[in-house]
Amino acid sequence: MAQLASISTDYYTRLEQGRLAGASPGVLDALAGALRLGEDERSYLFQLAGKTDQRPRKPTGPEGVRPQLQQLLDNLRDSPALVLGRYLDILAWNPLATAVFRDFARVPRLERNFLRMLFLDPQIRGRYTDWAPLARICVGFVRVTTNGHSEPRISSLIGELSLTDADFRTWWAEQHTSYETNGTKHLTHPDVGDYALDWQVLQTLGEQQLLMVMTAPPQSDSLAVLRRLAR
Repeated sequence: MAQLASISTDYYTRLEQGRLAGASPGVLDALAGALRLGEDERSYLFQLAGKTDQRPRKPTGPEGVRPQLQQLLDNLRDSPALVLGRYLDILAWNPLATAVFRDFARVPRLERNFLRMLFLDPQIRGRYTDWAPLARICVGFVRVTTNGHSEPRISSLIGELSLTDADFRTWWAEQHTSYETNGTKHLTHPDVGDYALDWQVLQTLGEQQLLMVMTAPPQSDSLAVLRRLAR
């Protein structure tokens, strides 16, 4: 193993026996290569070592949504829901999400990103009466998911938002991180006025996509509002 990873036998032995404080990212990279680890195994190795994998990620194509996940989305009759991909790209949505926010099908695919639309799309931004807290959460989430990597897709998005929005520029520079997965948000709609929705984010295994579901809080009139919007 030491030969394959191009490190000394003594160093590898002490590392394997837990007699070292930790390996550098370079050593971890060499060990991952020597062990022929897959992407998930490699990520787990770096996670165990408490280090960040500095290797550039391989370019990836457009993300897709499994038919079963799309069916689950469509079956959520009283709950607006979105499937979000890498860096909060909007991959799929149900009819009630269209009624609450806007017709995402009319948005060009490269612009169909929840973070981008939250800052740059007046219709999406205007739906939230408590916009700033949610926007800051999303900035923090993208900060976590980039994890030191700079794929062209995310670099372009961060660059565009940094140039066009002062709030994004400030929050991104703060290196704020967040992975909140639930809460309550206050929305407004020109046809129904103000209302509240609980939200939660569920992560799918394998594709690492997110299902964001919004529900009416108990003892509120939000369910009636959602049904009115659906009609």
